Amino acid sequence: MGRALTVIHALGLMLVVFSAAYLMPLATALIYGQMEVFMDFLLAMVWTAAFGCLMWMVTRRYKGELSVRHGYLLVVAMWTAMPAFATLPLLLTVPGLSFTDAYFETMSGLTTTGSTVLVGLDNLPPAINIWRHELNWLGGLGIIVLAVAILPLLGIGGRQLFKAETPGPMKDSALTPRIADTARNLWVVYLGITIACIVSLKLAGMNWLDAICHAFSSMGLGGFSTHDASVGFFNSPLIEFVLIVFMLIAVMNFAAHFLALRGKTLAVYRTDPEAIPTLVLILGSCVGIALFLWIEGIYPNFLMALRHASFNLVSIATSSGYASVDYAQWPIFAPLWMMFLTAIAASSGSTGGGIKMIRTLVLVKQAGREFVKLLHPSAVNPMKISGQVIPNSVVFSVLGFIFLYFMTIVTLTFVLLISGMDFISALTAVLASINNCGPGLGTVGPASNYAGLTDFQTWVCTFGMLVGRLEIFTVLILFTPQFWRR
Repeated sequence: MGRALTVIHALGLMLVVFSAAYLMPLATALIYGQMEVFMDFLLAMVWTAAFGCLMWMVTRRYKGELSVRHGYLLVVAMWTAMPAFATLPLLLTVPGLSFTDAYFETMSGLTTTGSTVLVGLDNLPPAINIWRHELNWLGGLGIIVLAVAILPLLGIGGRQLFKAETPGPMKDSALTPRIADTARNLWVVYLGITIACIVSLKLAGMNWLDAICHAFSSMGLGGFSTHDASVGFFNSPLIEFVLIVFMLIAVMNFAAHFLALRGKTLAVYRTDPEAIPTLVLILGSCVGIALFLWIEGIYPNFLMALRHASFNLVSIATSSGYASVDYAQWPIFAPLWMMFLTAIAASSGSTGGGIKMIRTLVLVKQAGREFVKLLHPSAVNPMKISGQVIPNSVVFSVLGFIFLYFMTIVTLTFVLLISGMDFISALTAVLASINNCGPGLGTVGPASNYAGLTDFQTWVCTFGMLVGRLEIFTVLILFTPQFWRR
């Protein structure tokens, strides 16, 4: 009981920290002279901070270090509670929006999925659009990492949280000896690249509001946009090129970016086991899909095919979710290949979703080991990636993850099918949710959104987003009897 109250104590502090996120939409509402929207955000900020303070004060006797078990519980509690509080300004400002849809929208933002139930994005108050995109940005590197950088100052250690939330099997590696220093360094890099993206988009032709919003969602690989037509609204090859560059940056490991900037060398990316495979797979697919679309006569020349194939494929493969055209109208091979890439292309330690490239490499290497074992049963053949031996415990963990990943996809797809959704829509909605990539195909394709889902279907996709963002184990472990035993 005491440990559970320690979790509540920490969650209260995190909600107080999270309430500071309302400052940006508050400032936006003031700049645009929308005092009613300003008051809605101020009220939401006060409610969030007050509830967090109440939780903290009631449980202040239970301040202390968390075990690994309760670290997992706190991670899930944070990623479910914060979207709930983030709904407040949406519910106060957007007429007729239900809590189900508002929670879906904020969960989509914080998990950097980018799926939306809102229509009329062009006419939303600027503060609401800033809020949606700020959620993308905060969720990008993880609110948990931000909390790890701040909570040590408040007396709560964060290593258990970092290990519970950090994606990928290499999560025990650190950039600096202290976990708080690591988290702060990652945020500095994240912030610096975001500022570069904002300036680049402004120079490419966006206004400041659009530049800030799209920089937030491209760095978080969230894919939210300020327009119903997404990036197709701008019809600008230069804007699309800028977004491609920064989405590719965001899909790589931010630890590599930090080490490259600190050492002022690009050699880091050559030794990173994921960077080159990720870029080769994505960029090679851009050329291949462009050729396919040109040959199929979808576009009159290769350059036009390359432009649209590159932007939309990079967007989906990196799990961002922007769209410049309705790629669901392309021959089915192209969009399905893009949905496949969103499962494997992102690097661990990036803001992308899916299985992650490092797990894909482990699976490929393990398949090769099995072939060798069949031919040479007595051979000693340790797995190596980038010259480092991968322990069998990591291999077994990856195999377990992949099994749960596919079983979760199958289970949620059947749940949506039994609710009345067609197969393509159900499968791609689940893939988009678990891989945090936004649009699927069919009724949830790039030309539409998730507004047509029933409340039940919306909650299924919401659960998929949470499971995908927290890498399955972190959520599903709470449903095991062993977790709750002493």
